[in-house]
Amino acid sequence: MSNDIYKIAICDDCQIDTEYIASLVKKWSLGRIIKIKTYPSAEAFMFNYEEEKDFDILLLDIEMGNMDGVTMAKAIRKDNESVQIVFITGYSDYIADGYDVAALHYLIKPVKKEQLWSVLDRAAERLKKNEKELLLKTADETVVMPVREIRYLEVQQNYVTVHGKINVTVKRTLGEFEKELDERFFRLGRSYIVNLTCVRRISKTEVILTDGSVIQLPRGQYDALNRAIIART
Repeated sequence: MSNDIYKIAICDDCQIDTEYIASLVKKWSLGRIIKIKTYPSAEAFMFNYEEEKDFDILLLDIEMGNMDGVTMAKAIRKDNESVQIVFITGYSDYIADGYDVAALHYLIKPVKKEQLWSVLDRAAERLKKNEKELLLKTADETVVMPVREIRYLEVQQNYVTVHGKINVTVKRTLGEFEKELDERFFRLGRSYIVNLTCVRRISKTEVILTDGSVIQLPRGQYDALNRAIIART
């Protein structure tokens, strides 16, 4: 994907809302190349998605027919971590579900132009960052790992294990990695750096990630981690 080319899907069972959102997206696209595809239901999108998985941004209504937008997003996230998901809804009751699918934002209907444009700007910026990769050198091999795939990093004595689709252990410091990573990542004490987009739930003692991984939360980090998560929304 070129930095200035975006493929965007709008999925909403209300044709009037679909046309309105599409018109705002077209106005936002000034100076960018975009391709917009619209779908009247989650089922219609998923049928097409089997053959066409290269969307960059999804604008999803939540309340739709048999399959709702959150269920649809969960199905997409099983094999697509980079697509930017934005929920559009008439209710705020679903916001907690966004943790499971790393939703970028929720927009409450009626959507205002400035709010949508701001969210689309953030989505475009994240898509650019998702292209970044880390070069991880071990004694036996060199691994190129996309930053978007990293769930968390963990210190083990003089080594750091980078947990992504595969786990790679290298002899480097956590501080060195911290300088290479962006604002999606938050350092938890001396032992961990966690990808905030992968956090599903936190308690006073642990962090649960979307893949089920559990990280012990260092003392005094609960409030700071909460603030970091809120700052991303």
